[in-house]
Amino acid sequence: MIKIISLLTFLFFSIVTNSQTFTLKSNDIGGQMTSKQVFNGFGCSGGNISPQLSWNNAPEGTKSFAITIHDPSAPTGSGWWHWLIFDIDASVNELVSNAGNIEAKLAPKGSIQSITDYGTFGYGGPCPPQGHGFHQYVITIHALKVASLGLDKNTNAAVVGFNLFANTIKKASIIAYYKRD
Repeated sequence: MIKIISLLTFLFFSIVTNSQTFTLKSNDIGGQMTSKQVFNGFGCSGGNISPQLSWNNAPEGTKSFAITIHDPSAPTGSGWWHWLIFDIDASVNELVSNAGNIEAKLAPKGSIQSITDYGTFGYGGPCPPQGHGFHQYVITIHALKVASLGLDKNTNAAVVGFNLFANTIKKASIIAYYKRD
């Protein structure tokens, strides 16, 4: 009888433990980007404020995090990189709203915000071509096996992405949409 109870207890705790996955959340966005996040430039007139993001249940062995926002719908042949922030310390589990504003200095100490496809550093919000329909914005947190990617703010998105691919233990995403009429 004790063996059966022990086995059932083990199975219960295994199920509960395994059901808690690495998760990304936002208090600012759900399935749609808002005018608060939209870029201010390129014909768009939004707030260009990066969304608040939080995450939990990071995998064992996580030494740092990175967050990217990518629009695979952009008519460029390779999508559009809106935000790349990396070397976020493993003790951090949230980015406050507007952390992507370099001048505001709200990003975690030691993190790096590299150049986006706008040619600027930090967050650059959605601004799809007018009449191009809904664009998909993939917001991804990467749990990394290294404390630092060894890159600087001038590193382009392709090189950052290559290093993320090589060092990601797990990742989680939120997908939000935006259409410019």
